[in-house]
Amino acid sequence: MLADMVEDVLERLAFLRFEPQRALIIGDWTGELAQALALRGANVTAADPADGFNEEEPHPSSGFDFIASLGTLDTVNDLPGALIHLRNALAPGGLMIASFSGAGSLPVLRDAMLAADGDRPAPRVHPQVDVRAGGQLLQRAGFGDPVVDSRTLSASFRTLDTLVADLRAQGMSNALVRYGPTLTRAAVKRAQDAFHAAGEDGRTTERFEILTLSGWRR
Repeated sequence: MLADMVEDVLERLAFLRFEPQRALIIGDWTGELAQALALRGANVTAADPADGFNEEEPHPSSGFDFIASLGTLDTVNDLPGALIHLRNALAPGGLMIASFSGAGSLPVLRDAMLAADGDRPAPRVHPQVDVRAGGQLLQRAGFGDPVVDSRTLSASFRTLDTLVADLRAQGMSNALVRYGPTLTRAAVKRAQDAFHAAGEDGRTTERFEILTLSGWRR
């Protein structure tokens, strides 16, 4: 997913013919986007919440003509506030592009968890943003010429355990402070059966929606 986000950001910049001179890249632990921009002559600052960078606080520096936030904003507590901080860190005429997991993600996993919990569903997935809400958030944060779009990525898995392991490896597991009770063995079996039933030929396809918000500081 992160590789797709990096590629998408570079395509958008090429389409806009926008060549950043001072950029802030948040969440790209691969370093690929920062490297690509640096090769084009940009002065790049890289930051990651995993290293203590807090998107819900004012940024320690400002004046960036480009900011990219990749795969992080879906887990903040105050998304409007985080977007305002991003806007404030831009120089006039600066561009922000933020991509993260959207509300259409993981429908099969959601159904499997509902099957596991039965009549008493528990919070298993943190709340996520859809396209309509994304547009409202950009306007609320004061971005000019806001654009919101989404795209889907699909991946197939042989087992529910493999999907969950991949989500954990990408830091996409449950981020709620108060999450549901631990599943019993019987509940896990119900989830696994539901996941298997949603597939065919021994593989189940899961969908990930990537929501992208972009806007300018006027």
